[in-house]
Amino acid sequence: MARRIVDLSIYLENDVASDPPGLQPRITYHRHESSFHQMAPFFPGLQQDDLPDGAVWAVEDVALNTHNGTHLDAPWHFHPTMDGGQRAITIDEVDLDWCFQPGVKLDFRHLPDGYVIRPEDVAAELTRVGHALKPLEIVVVNTRAGSRYGQPDYLSSGVGMGRDATMYLLERGVRLTGTDAWSWDAPFSHTATRYAETGDASLVWEGHKASRHIGYCHLEKLHNLETLPAHGFHICCFPHKIRGASAGWTRAVAIFDERLRDA
Repeated sequence: MARRIVDLSIYLENDVASDPPGLQPRITYHRHESSFHQMAPFFPGLQQDDLPDGAVWAVEDVALNTHNGTHLDAPWHFHPTMDGGQRAITIDEVDLDWCFQPGVKLDFRHLPDGYVIRPEDVAAELTRVGHALKPLEIVVVNTRAGSRYGQPDYLSSGVGMGRDATMYLLERGVRLTGTDAWSWDAPFSHTATRYAETGDASLVWEGHKASRHIGYCHLEKLHNLETLPAHGFHICCFPHKIRGASAGWTRAVAIFDERLRDA
């Protein structure tokens, strides 16, 4: 079967504006010429020059949190409970069937940074692309943030999904969503302004907190969403199996069956 795969994931890398200060990944690279001290204890008497070209192994030390890079958030990240009071599941408990399903893309790149998506925005976009949501479809949101990844304004770019817009998806059977922004919610800098003006704490992380009512997962820091059509592809995003964790890294991809497309 002929297939085309589109990579939807960002790199894990040093010195890129991908996370707030202090939360970035840190990768230390040990090169072939400098790692002999790691191998030597296994083979007493071995000299580096004994090895072909004096080359040992390449290996990396990586310091991460579970929300670096493209990752899948579990309901446990959002709140201790889900589904109206049940214990929220952790990333190792997520139903893997949620993680490989037909994909739907909502394009909100035209909306201003910090805008909070409402149910009517979702409904209008689905009408525009001629698609009716089906249970378990993976809905990803294309925002302006995707074009700003790695730039100083990345964290403040793009729209966010409000509580009611998130519930609109969940009530129709969606259980996994995604965004190319740093957060499913509106950028914190914009939400902080609204909170300062209103004192309304329900605005803080409102899209995430929808999981209290209907548990769901979402992908953050996706990439290449602008290359996808509105539907007609699958998304695969199995998370790393970290016991009891709030999220897991994933190499998210879109999969197109070219044979079916050309039929």
